[in-house]
Amino acid sequence: MLHAVHLADGYPTVWPDDPASWLGHGAGGRAWVAERSGRIVGHVALVRPTADDVAPSLLRHGPAAVVSRLFVDPAARGLRVGARLLARAADEAHVRGARTVLDVVTTDTAAIALYERLGWTFLGTGRQRWSPTVSVTVRCYAAPAVSPSLSRETP
Repeated sequence: MLHAVHLADGYPTVWPDDPASWLGHGAGGRAWVAERSGRIVGHVALVRPTADDVAPSLLRHGPAAVVSRLFVDPAARGLRVGARLLARAADEAHVRGARTVLDVVTTDTAAIALYERLGWTFLGTGRQRWSPTVSVTVRCYAAPAVSPSLSRETP
C-alpha cells in the first residue's frame, strides 16, 4: 500500500531503502493501522518530538506529540480513514498530556485541506530537515484542543 501512496502522491518524498524499518522508526512512538475488509488501508504514528521537528517549536504552551507517517491507500480515500487515524493519534496524545502537532510539505494541498477541514490550527511554516541532504518547507498544524474521537468507528 505504501508504494501505491508513493506513486499517487509522492509520499514519502524520499523513498526509504527499507520501508518496513522506516514505518517502525520513531522516538517513543506508537502506530496504528486502519483495516477494511481485512486489508490495511491506512497508517499513522505518534512520536515524541525531536530537535529537528519544527511543529513542536511553534506550539506556544504544553508538551507536544508529533503525528508521523500518516497515509491512506488511494483506493480508500473519501472513507474518513485519515480523519479516524488522526483522531486516534490525538486521543493517545491527550492520554499522554500532550497536544498533537504535525507538519506537511507545502505542496501537499490535499493533506492541508484535510487538516484545515478537521479544524487543525495553522501554527506557521518552517524548514524541516528530513535527512542530511534533504530539507523541505513545511506547514505546521496543531490538533483542535478537544478532538472528537472517531477512532472507534469502523472505516
